[in-house]
Amino acid sequence: MKKSSDALSYAALYIRVSTDKQEELSPDAQKRLLLDFADKHNMLVMPEYIFIENGISGRKADKRPEFQRMIALAKSEDPPFSEILVWKFSRFARNQEESIVYKSMLKKQCGVNVTSITEPLIEGPFGSLIERIIEWMDEYYSINLSGEVIRGMTEKAMRGGYQTTPSLGYASPGHGKPFEVVEKEAETVRYIFNEYVNRHRDPTSIARSLNQKGVLTKRGNPFEKRNVCYILANPFYTGKLVWNGIERDGVHERIIDPDLFRAACDRLRSQYRPKRRRNVSACAHWLSGLVKCSICGSSLGYNKDKYPFFQCWKYAKGMHQGSSWISERTLVNGVMEYFERLLDGEDFDFTLRTVAASEEPDETEMYEKELKKLEIREGRIREAYEAGIDTLEEYKVSRQRLADERKRITALLQEAEKEEPRNNTEDRKNILSRIQTVYDVLKSDAVDYEIKGTFIRSVVEEIVWNRQENTLTFHLYLAETP
Repeated sequence: MKKSSDALSYAALYIRVSTDKQEELSPDAQKRLLLDFADKHNMLVMPEYIFIENGISGRKADKRPEFQRMIALAKSEDPPFSEILVWKFSRFARNQEESIVYKSMLKKQCGVNVTSITEPLIEGPFGSLIERIIEWMDEYYSINLSGEVIRGMTEKAMRGGYQTTPSLGYASPGHGKPFEVVEKEAETVRYIFNEYVNRHRDPTSIARSLNQKGVLTKRGNPFEKRNVCYILANPFYTGKLVWNGIERDGVHERIIDPDLFRAACDRLRSQYRPKRRRNVSACAHWLSGLVKCSICGSSLGYNKDKYPFFQCWKYAKGMHQGSSWISERTLVNGVMEYFERLLDGEDFDFTLRTVAASEEPDETEMYEKELKKLEIREGRIREAYEAGIDTLEEYKVSRQRLADERKRITALLQEAEKEEPRNNTEDRKNILSRIQTVYDVLKSDAVDYEIKGTFIRSVVEEIVWNRQENTLTFHLYLAETP
């Protein structure tokens, strides 16, 4: 801590209240004590340099916007303050790695000191050691508290207790009693399951219908696709309680029959959807978004004219030479004739697409998240080197280690994205059964375009139209769960 002097200096205040319910000073109390300290030590605090965060964990700095804004100002060419005052060092960070990096960077690069008004430190190496010990204790407390919370929630789940607020369709009577059914909301839940399982509508279409009726989510917002999918995958509606892998029979009344719930989950798991593909309910035709231009790979747009047709949207905007025009009648006939040839025994290839269960993270998404974490770690070792914490040699070693890790994860990501054609007898039997069902649905005049679009998308990933060669190339797939 700096000694009091007659020279006036400028200071910033950093105030944070944790998410936990431990006893600590309120933001106003912290602010009052910090301003009093600044006044006694000839420090001037401007209102715009008082940074306050409520209910935010200190474990990770990148999740604290006010902290990041304060650091950015300190790193500016002409920092507006030379001191950052905190009530305790734990308010600055409970992750010692980040605390050391930021405090060293602020002091060495920016000339800004971080001072705890309740934890005075003596000058020199011994004072630095005491500061590290305080930070280690704060980090241990934070990790230990997190563990205690998780253990408490696990014990509650084992006893069949509720961990969250009631889902749509339920209300809490309080006093530890089971959640009660709210019949009006329960009707919405039943509608969602019936439309999805029995009428084969997609989640986006269901959300749109609910919004047209003025139905809102539990939080009072319009429905989105993700809200519908969450309801369809929530076992709570069958009377089950699931938390962190623990499943128990609840004492609340079920809204959805387990067989109907399983049917919904089976469809959710089996629905493979390529990235950037729109839901059929957002398309003008059941083939919209499926047919691709052989020249540029873009989708063919549907034009409902006197004589309906499909055309590459990029060609229509003058973005490449060569038309990909095809009439709707020719395209639909081509699709039906192709399925008829397959059902008559024509050989074909298809790709197996593994679709993760709704509660499990997609493997490719998991690796992509790991790569993003690597970027953060790479930034940290660079900051440590620039702050003088690591030598050039240490920085090179750390950078090489992370480069090797990036190479390993990238290889795993590429392997996860790679799909091999499958042609064994059982798979072929399964996909032919699905093709027969799709063909029967497409042939029926009584089925609307949304259902036709949903069914064809269950076996066809894309269709490539080559006008020059007058060919339609079908990319088929078979979706299955791990």
